[in-house]
Amino acid sequence: MFRTIVVGTDGSETAGLAVRQAVDLAKSVGAKVELVSAYEPVPVQRLREELRDAPEDLQWAINPREDVDATLEAAAEVARAAGVPVKVYPRQGDPADAILDVAEEREADLIVVGNKGMTGAKRFLLGSVPNRVSHHAPCAVLIIRTT
Repeated sequence: MFRTIVVGTDGSETAGLAVRQAVDLAKSVGAKVELVSAYEPVPVQRLREELRDAPEDLQWAINPREDVDATLEAAAEVARAAGVPVKVYPRQGDPADAILDVAEEREADLIVVGNKGMTGAKRFLLGSVPNRVSHHAPCAVLIIRTT
């Protein structure tokens, strides 16, 4: 049935529900979960300012993708707690492209996303993440209805 399930997450409640349901499905069928989260690059000037202001023992944590790493780690903990094998993929760029790329790379059998896509003006310009994923996926797509 399903061996590899790719799940997109951005740390939102919608994504959290998608992660939990994907983990439950993975556990029931013996699949592994591949978690994906996209990030936009942080301007170099902002990184420099944060490094300058941060205590020396915490400077190692300041990087262009620190928020996405925390998002992925929180989602991965859900899978680990359920005993489901999990890997994380922080990707720079568009969320839908990131999910689709990982699905192709990992030869996924299923992609799971929440029904709420990006927020803000970008969703009107690019279309929602679930919509784009469902139209371009190399495998089956499960869209979790959250509200």
